[in-house]
Amino acid sequence: MDGQHLSNQPRIDAAEILDGITEWVEIETPSTDGAAVDGLSRLIERQFAEAGAEVTRVPGRDGFGDHLLFRAPWGNPSEKGILVVCHMDTVWQHGTLGRRPVTREGDKVFGPGIYDMKGGAYLAYYAYRHLVRLGRRTRLPVHFLFVSDEEVGSGTSRQLIEAQAAHAKYALVMEPGRNHKGLMNCVVTARKAVGRFVVTAHGVSAHAGVNHDLGRNAMRELARQILVLEDLTDYARGITVNVGVVSAGNPGFANVVPDKASAEVDFRCPDATSAEEIAAKVHALQPIGPDIRLEIVGGVNRPAYERDDGVAALYDQAAAIARDMGFELPEVSTGGGSDGNFTAAMGVPTLDGLGVCGAGAHASNEHLLYSSLEPRTQLLMRLMESLA
Repeated sequence: MDGQHLSNQPRIDAAEILDGITEWVEIETPSTDGAAVDGLSRLIERQFAEAGAEVTRVPGRDGFGDHLLFRAPWGNPSEKGILVVCHMDTVWQHGTLGRRPVTREGDKVFGPGIYDMKGGAYLAYYAYRHLVRLGRRTRLPVHFLFVSDEEVGSGTSRQLIEAQAAHAKYALVMEPGRNHKGLMNCVVTARKAVGRFVVTAHGVSAHAGVNHDLGRNAMRELARQILVLEDLTDYARGITVNVGVVSAGNPGFANVVPDKASAEVDFRCPDATSAEEIAAKVHALQPIGPDIRLEIVGGVNRPAYERDDGVAALYDQAAAIARDMGFELPEVSTGGGSDGNFTAAMGVPTLDGLGVCGAGAHASNEHLLYSSLEPRTQLLMRLMESLA
């Protein structure tokens, strides 16, 4: 797509958008391979720079890729403005694309990471570039943040996200649009807090046949603690506690009383108060059996994204724009976390799920809906232009 072609195409073009998304999807970016993510980030950096954006590259660490910050070439950089949040990484490992290349079947376009969230991330770039090629500006300064590790908890990007949110009046998050209870085209206005813990029981090893009575079985202790943890789930309050991974014993040696057993625990809570309550209960766990020591590490790694007055007003503005465009924009809350949790918890009005519509995040049927590309891009552009 050369500049002359773009200048002759002043309209939002779904085919052009899909070509761009496909180019991004065909660069595989598993979160844990920083070099691979940087392969995509270099392309994104070049594209934004060619469209006149000011580029800042933040070096990655701990094996994760770099993060990118782009500033639109207008507005007062010291004024609080709009922060558009995207991630470049996916859950898919190298080789997935070879087995599941980008393919279109009617309105559905399949591909690893195409829905979560390279489709939405590309819409952010395309909306910015389209404003540039039309010679239009937003009333507020706009920054675009592309991070490399969202799918694994944003451990290396959280500080950067929060630093940018501190200088933002609004945050727009390009995670995919949602389908919920028969409603299509939903955006997200609330997300649960996310907590992660590792609970380890330390016992005493012994020969299972000769002196079993001298052993203190850490696996038995952990099994009892798992029941306590799972009983913290309270569907009526929107609280779930899930023990998802357990490790104990030495395979092939059932004749040894295991002296160590660990469980990885995930919890989701609808608000900060319930998250603090559950975290305190996990940390307060006490040994049930004799001569056992419990080691508990972890806590809340994504704060709750709660629908407050600022979120409600931002949603109402987006919904009014959508109605003016001829479609409804339902809202939904979800238990899944995103980088919107960080911006919302800082008190920045945040609207999430503004990316492409589709389904199958993290699943083999992941796909976007071609029919969503133009209206979702138009919605984002008009929303950015209307915020003041």
